[in-house]
Amino acid sequence: MTIEVCAYSLESCINAQAGGAGRIELCGGLGEGGTTPSAGLIEIVKQHIDIPVYVMIRPRGGDFVYDFFEEEIMRKDIDLAKKLGANGVVLGVLTADGQVDVARTKALVEYAAPMKVTFHRAFDLTPDPHKALKAVIATGAERILTSGQQPNAPQGIELLASLSKAAGGAIEIMAGGGVNAGNAAELAAAGVHSLHLTAKAFRPGRQKYFPENISMAGESPDERSVLYSDLGLIEAIVQVVS
Repeated sequence: MTIEVCAYSLESCINAQAGGAGRIELCGGLGEGGTTPSAGLIEIVKQHIDIPVYVMIRPRGGDFVYDFFEEEIMRKDIDLAKKLGANGVVLGVLTADGQVDVARTKALVEYAAPMKVTFHRAFDLTPDPHKALKAVIATGAERILTSGQQPNAPQGIELLASLSKAAGGAIEIMAGGGVNAGNAAELAAAGVHSLHLTAKAFRPGRQKYFPENISMAGESPDERSVLYSDLGLIEAIVQVVS
């Protein structure tokens, strides 16, 4: 049973390795559910970590339907992850109706080779999980990260068991979402191949002074919306200062 830690910092990666994890999913964009991490983070993690590191390839938060330019960004990020020594990447592309976009995902899987690919929790936004399972297998991905299409993996354990059985040896099923030491045994018994967790905790920051009325946290879009720069608003402010 492989334990994969979703990490957003070198500190988390070091703790994952020290704690016995077998793999790391390296991400940026905590508030958006995980986006592509910086080149600097990938490079320094690879300098200090010996266990496999899979890099998230997700150009933005929001949904998983990507345009041509976003797909080009994903390819550039795959190039960079490969150059910096990543062992694999994590990605997924859907169509507007929530189906796995087999052709585009397969192209990215092949582009990433020889790195392996995890299909991420975009899987949980598909309408028919068993149809999606067959589709992801057709892309050539190595594994699927899923909560069993529920808010967390323990709630989705019935589907996780069904997917694991249906997958046979064709693809790995990795349970993620709300995974912890209290439910790991039950999830393992369902037949999943690996467990994915953040092992989230908080410590005080080093900065001591903060103004009471200022925060850097902005609006984080959920999977049903996409943050973008509005042309009209940009034109309006340019007009004001020109």
